[in-house]
Amino acid sequence: MRLDKFLKVSRLIKRRTVANEACDAGRVLVNDRPAKASLSVKVGDVIEIGFGTKSVKVRVLALADTTKKEEAKDLFEYLA
Repeated sequence: MRLDKFLKVSRLIKRRTVANEACDAGRVLVNDRPAKASLSVKVGDVIEIGFGTKSVKVRVLALADTTKKEEAKDLFEYLA
């Protein structure tokens, strides 16, 4: 699954276009490397997203094309 689509489906970023822009700006790292929106995400990958001064680090637990709002949090786990 594409990185930008995973970020949207998992509700880490609200819109796919915003996810695309974050990737283009270099604010999204996958396994400690800057990632493009087209990068293929796999289970076990570690994604770090920079939001201004704050950053969020998660591990991918599952992939899904669509999810309900309540199930979106089951696609990833927060890391310290």
